[in-house]
Amino acid sequence: MRSGFRCVLVAATLVLGACASTQEEAEVLPEETYYEEARSAMNSGNFNEAESNLDQLETYYPFGRYAEQAQLDLIYARYQNLDLEGARSAADRFLRLNPQSEQADYALYMRGLASYNLDVGLATRYLGVDPTDRDPGEQRRAFQDFSELLSRYPDSEYAPDARQRMIAIRNRLAELELHAANYYIRRQAYLAANNRARYVVENYPESPSTEEALILMAETYQALELDDAAKDAIRLLAVNYPGSEAFDRNLNFQGRDLTPESRSLLNVVTFGLLGD
Repeated sequence: MRSGFRCVLVAATLVLGACASTQEEAEVLPEETYYEEARSAMNSGNFNEAESNLDQLETYYPFGRYAEQAQLDLIYARYQNLDLEGARSAADRFLRLNPQSEQADYALYMRGLASYNLDVGLATRYLGVDPTDRDPGEQRRAFQDFSELLSRYPDSEYAPDARQRMIAIRNRLAELELHAANYYIRRQAYLAANNRARYVVENYPESPSTEEALILMAETYQALELDDAAKDAIRLLAVNYPGSEAFDRNLNFQGRDLTPESRSLLNVVTFGLLGD
């Protein structure tokens, strides 16, 4: 009996000790302390610690005097930690809670920047992935955010960079369409390839890919034996790109032969062009 009592006593002591430890760990600091420690950590480049303090501040003081600034800082801290999805989520939350904030343009910009780099920065920098081979979903989201920023806050200090990134996104989406067009050409799906090339001409006319898209349109129309449409594409190419390498010195169109007999040679040439 005495031995059993001793076991119960030891167990109770352990439980009380664990409770005391939990209480110590759960000690809530003053709001200003969390904020100052977060700012200090950010200034020293320790964004993990900054994020931890900002999370605590939001948890214990969601409507405190530092709440709005803490939400903005959390966007930045997560972005610097390469938690791009988390940064976008934090920006979403800020815009939802502070729709009339003077800093809404910053949150919109950072939300777009997070999506922009989800597809571009990390893939290219760390994985060696060509971003034009990736699903463009995040790029489209970034484009929408930057477009909203320019529409709502045209004089924002972030507007010039957002505008340049929109151009880059547009060019990247056009390149993606050309990748798809060449994919279909290698498989002799000329109508599908033509649709992709035509989409570039109609939706991204100012992109660097437009010249190649017109060439692909002419080539695929010829392969489909749509001679009048091919002539229209060639005429449009000549008007806009008279110096195109698709023309010889007499401005005669020199398109590739897309007939099945030359398919193996075409694959070699096409892969070479894509690799340049």
